[in-house]
Amino acid sequence: MKLKNVPFYLMTVPALLLFAIFHTYPALQGIYYSFTNWDGLGFTYDFVGIKNYVNLFKDLNILNSYLFTFKFAIISTILVNVLSLLIAIGLNAKIKGKNFFRATYFLPNVLGVLIVGFIFNFIFSNVIPNLGDKLDIGFLSINILGSDKFAWLGIVIVAVWQACAFNVILYLSGLQTVPSELYEASSLDGANKWQEFWKITFPMIAPFFTINMVLSMKNFLMVFDQIVALTGGGPGRATESISLLIYKGGFQGGEFAYQSANSVIYFIVIVVISVIQIKVLQKREMDM
Repeated sequence: MKLKNVPFYLMTVPALLLFAIFHTYPALQGIYYSFTNWDGLGFTYDFVGIKNYVNLFKDLNILNSYLFTFKFAIISTILVNVLSLLIAIGLNAKIKGKNFFRATYFLPNVLGVLIVGFIFNFIFSNVIPNLGDKLDIGFLSINILGSDKFAWLGIVIVAVWQACAFNVILYLSGLQTVPSELYEASSLDGANKWQEFWKITFPMIAPFFTINMVLSMKNFLMVFDQIVALTGGGPGRATESISLLIYKGGFQGGEFAYQSANSVIYFIVIVVISVIQIKVLQKREMDM
């Protein structure tokens, strides 16, 4: 039996090597460089211990980027899951053209993030302000991407619109696992639509809710492409996410080691948040 399993193990070796070379090794290198003062270009560097990590907590730009990223991630995660669940319930109903609408709602997930970002950049910068001027509507005449107070709203709109596509599919898969007999029994007992949702539908799709919440939060905490395409982190640094700060500081600002330390902290934060989410939401599943 052991000899029969050898070919299967050997088939995993190429994938394992590629993963180790292009993922694990660079990650370990980043951790190593985080204890140095390497600028990413020179051939020499010195070990500075935990100095980079200490300085991270004194850097106002980093603290502001964390605040923006968490605000964006929390709001976007809530909006995506609420909208996706509502859309999935609608698509799971007995309506005409159901398959067409399902394909339409999934379309944003197929499009490239940068392409979508640049299209919405044009819409926010030109189409909507011109429409606001013609209709004499003041708040529409302003390009929100140029406002340090409202630019984040434009990013939320784009990110939520595109993220809904994938989440709708997951929720729709969950809804199709709910036995129709449960709804028939509840209707005989006189339950209304809200009671059906809260007592039957939501408990039955709780595992899918957990998956969507964890994946959504993780993806939004790592937001990068939408910000690059829409605001570039501006105006000023109003919409500078952690990922964008690491990229700009590490590859353009000569702070490779410093931002490597930021990446390590960032990785730990995402892992901790994901684990807490899973623990809390899975406990809720059992309570249901």
